[in-house]
Amino acid sequence: MYCIRIQSQDSLFDPKLFENQSLIEYVVAYQLSTTSEDIRMAVNRASIVDLNFIEHINSIQTSTSISEDNLELQWSGLYGWEIVDIFHTMIQSRHLDIRARELKKTHRSYYTIGSSGHEGNACVAKALRHTDPAFLHYRSGAFYLQRSKQVDSVSGVFDVLKGIVASRHEPIAGGRHKVFGSVPLNIPPQTSTIASHLPKAVGAAFTIARKNRLQMSAPKDDSIVVCTFGDASSNHSTACGAFNAAALTDYQNLPCPVLFVCEDNGIGISVRTPQDWIEQRFKPNPGIKYFSANGLDLLDCYEKSKAAADYVRTTRRPTILHIKVVRLLGHAGSDVEQLYRSQQEIEAWEATDPLLRTAERILSLGLMHKSDIIQMYEQIRDEVEALALEAVSHPQMSDKDEVVSVLAPIDPEKIRTEATTPPNAEARQNFHSRLPESERPRHLAMLLNRALGDMLCKYPEMMIFGEDVGKKGGVYHVTADLQKKAGIGRVFNTPLDESAILGVAIGAGQMGMLPVPEIQYLAYLHNAIDQIRGEAGSLQFFSQGQFQNPMVVRIAAYAYQKGFGGHFHNANSVAAIRDIPGLIIASPSNGHDAAIMLRTCIAAAKVNGLVSIFLEPIALYMTKDLHDDKDGEWLCEYPSFDEHIPIGQGLTHGTGTDITIISYANGYWMSRRVAARLQQEGIGCRVVDIRWLNPLPEELIIEEAEATGRVLVVDECRKTGGMAEPIMALLAERTSGLTIRRVTGMDTYIPLGDAANLVLVQEEDIESAVRNLMQTSSTGVSS
Repeated sequence: MYCIRIQSQDSLFDPKLFENQSLIEYVVAYQLSTTSEDIRMAVNRASIVDLNFIEHINSIQTSTSISEDNLELQWSGLYGWEIVDIFHTMIQSRHLDIRARELKKTHRSYYTIGSSGHEGNACVAKALRHTDPAFLHYRSGAFYLQRSKQVDSVSGVFDVLKGIVASRHEPIAGGRHKVFGSVPLNIPPQTSTIASHLPKAVGAAFTIARKNRLQMSAPKDDSIVVCTFGDASSNHSTACGAFNAAALTDYQNLPCPVLFVCEDNGIGISVRTPQDWIEQRFKPNPGIKYFSANGLDLLDCYEKSKAAADYVRTTRRPTILHIKVVRLLGHAGSDVEQLYRSQQEIEAWEATDPLLRTAERILSLGLMHKSDIIQMYEQIRDEVEALALEAVSHPQMSDKDEVVSVLAPIDPEKIRTEATTPPNAEARQNFHSRLPESERPRHLAMLLNRALGDMLCKYPEMMIFGEDVGKKGGVYHVTADLQKKAGIGRVFNTPLDESAILGVAIGAGQMGMLPVPEIQYLAYLHNAIDQIRGEAGSLQFFSQGQFQNPMVVRIAAYAYQKGFGGHFHNANSVAAIRDIPGLIIASPSNGHDAAIMLRTCIAAAKVNGLVSIFLEPIALYMTKDLHDDKDGEWLCEYPSFDEHIPIGQGLTHGTGTDITIISYANGYWMSRRVAARLQQEGIGCRVVDIRWLNPLPEELIIEEAEATGRVLVVDECRKTGGMAEPIMALLAERTSGLTIRRVTGMDTYIPLGDAANLVLVQEEDIESAVRNLMQTSSTGVSS
């Protein structure tokens, strides 16, 4: 809370008025009846900007004659009536900002980050089609409103108001978040404003071109993608990666029709952007064409926006449109702008208000009378206020199940049907030459390769991409020969940038493709985790399932690689993905399960638009044996399409009655070996492979734990944040009378060479823990 010194002579000040309103709101109510500098400096400027507009219009001296004929004349490519229409949109956006702050005073608004000063972005919307996908910055309110005028079924103003008050009837997020989003307007909701939407905008643009190349769009799609962002966001590493990916794509003569729109107001919250930085940063950028526009001048802004949009549409090349705007009313309603900007500067910026300049231009062109402008301004105020009153009467969500119902819906039967439907027989034969089921038993990597090939046959919209996945076939050759068989249009290499890889996947999924990106190592995922956490994983939640970005992210995972490694190639941390809501996490331990679980994940993406992480244990890729050298017991035959492993279904090996070992991936393989040795000593073990890290096979875990009364959780990941934690919590909450222990990796990075075995779970650790459990009759949970 900000403290303001109240002068003793301010006798009208009543502390009781602070009980139900913020200090800033009190000052507005106080109406500047005191000369206290401290109070004057803290005033909410919305009412002043509002009043400034009326006073400014009345003060303008004009002798220009007004004629209806002027409405049919053109200026900078706009008819007079179109100029008036854009001005109308700008006023709508301004009154939405003012109304949001008014609603906040009575605690009926939950969002006051506005678009005041940025209203010129309505010109960008005017220069585009409503079918051009748009990924919008949070100050692109006028863009949203202008585009909504292109579709009769959309009430842009009412949509925004319902979002501000968290109305259950808000059409995109249903009150879950205030976002600019609409299916008919082709605007997916953006929940992050710090550049995380830029990679997927590049991905969407790349995919438009890729679909045209694959002849999946008939007629040829000439849409372009627009992505708006602020000058401060342009410095974010994620944004820089997106610019680089677009430029690199262009450098390779590949189409990437994306229009980046930088709404440059010169400040990010309180931190100023160095003068001319955006221009100097982007103008010489190779591979990205640069346009600039004055966002405070409607005609210039439209003319440059149209030129930039036309350039992208005709050349299919990435472009940046740099619009210089001004930020009015602070960062948000709670922002005390006077703490970091002088009153003189604030007032100077308010004098450049684009609504003032646009009104002056309209008067000079003879399009409206002053009285007409004020009448329009007040009429829009009344309309916004009336709609706001209706919006606040709407119910908000009141049921927790309703809140999460759209997060990641799973339809098991539809997924089963999809997963067990084989590809076209002729297509399979042509692709494989020798069908996988006719081959001898193979290791995990090979069976995954065959399964990926089958999925490419089954889904013409499926794409496999990542670093080295093309001709090389990936570091571990899992994708070997797939590019040769499916073509470079469907299996291709990407830049070494995980954010770009996942951004392409998100954009491709939203554009109707079925992306299967590869992240080369588990540790590399953390470079771009927000593309899953903040973007891919949240889209269905914040769009009520109206937008989807289906994908299966394959990751070479875990440790135990011999003669190779260190931390970044032996990563055993799953904590960062475990807490992402709705994320499916598959973790097969053998080739048979891997092939079937991959089909399940791809089917879930196809049927329910789900996002899955597919963790492939590197150390088991080429493993052939289980107990003895050359026993071949870890090789598997290629599974038929009649077989299915539902999401969240585990597997139990053995029926021992002494102890239950619960594990996955490498831990399951080691536990099977330990169980076989202990069996020779008369200790009967049953070993559970959970197979899915999320959702867990909870009922199986409970059933098998209660079958023996003794439980050992073998978790190859770290003790903190590993899989032992949720498993032990489940057993503690839903069972009683069990003796539970765990063996885990240590909370450390993994060193090189043999030292890695000092911090990772070893078979000796498992065996020792089992013996200790057998010697105790006490119950409880421990490490």
